[in-house]
Amino acid sequence: MSQPPANQPRLDVRGAVDLAALTRPATPPPGSPGGLPVAGTYVVDVDEAGFGALVEGSTEHPVVVLLWAPWSEASIALARDLGTLADEFAGTFLLARVDAEANPQVAAAFQVSVQAVPAVVAVIAGQPLPLFQGQHPLEQVRGVLDQVIAAAAANGVTGTVDGSEPTSEDAPTEREETPLPPLHQAAFDAIERDDLVGAANAYAQALRENPRDAMARAGLAQVNLLIRTSEVDLPAARAAAAANTRDVDAQLLVADLDVLGGQVDDAFTRLIDLVRATAGDDREAVRVRLIDLFEIVGGEDPRVGPARRALASALY
Repeated sequence: MSQPPANQPRLDVRGAVDLAALTRPATPPPGSPGGLPVAGTYVVDVDEAGFGALVEGSTEHPVVVLLWAPWSEASIALARDLGTLADEFAGTFLLARVDAEANPQVAAAFQVSVQAVPAVVAVIAGQPLPLFQGQHPLEQVRGVLDQVIAAAAANGVTGTVDGSEPTSEDAPTEREETPLPPLHQAAFDAIERDDLVGAANAYAQALRENPRDAMARAGLAQVNLLIRTSEVDLPAARAAAAANTRDVDAQLLVADLDVLGGQVDDAFTRLIDLVRATAGDDREAVRVRLIDLFEIVGGEDPRVGPARRALASALY
């Protein structure tokens, strides 16, 4: 069953661009030469004029945005794969396809150049979360989408997309029917009450009971990130880190803020450089934080593998 959206967005992407005020003309229709496959029940084609409504919808269900271009064969192939997965996920996210050439303001809002398509970005509770660029194997993309659904649930966005075809009330989808494990539900309920410490405790208990609970591990890492950054003044934090590049706590905090703001590569690079510049307990603290951030971003994210290798090189 769908849960009502939280009153405030949980994904606090400080410094992110405003996605709500975009207006302009439509993309070429699907099915045209060099165009995308025809949209389906959970797939829509969006232009700048309709993007504000799409962002509003992200407070009810996750939105996955594909930025594509007609000349990009990889875009067409990725659109086909994402459409397949949108049907498979049965409304737990909405796939929105945006022609980056015809709608440059949307691409600019996501800080994606036309030359960088295809690029995929999630929007959760009105906030953008960069996912990946380029074409990747279907299984890898499925794993990224699982992480998006988990991140949305952790932020109170648990609704589903209404299909264009009527559905029987006595035959809900499996994803809608499956309840969360008790401790995961307790964590979700705590997040709904703005009790991040309570959510962290519930996820920690789930890990004590099952150390292999990957969802609890990711949930705990994300909630701890929100706890660490909940009262932070972004300009002051960045100024402190710039003033003293060897201040480990200041650098760790800015890396947290970078991940919240979608600047994942910047966060990884900052901390890997810090590993090289530190030793002893300071180096271990940075290593542990990087592992936490890898968990938050998700092992299937294409940025995590290279960062793990860079971390290993910096350590050894």
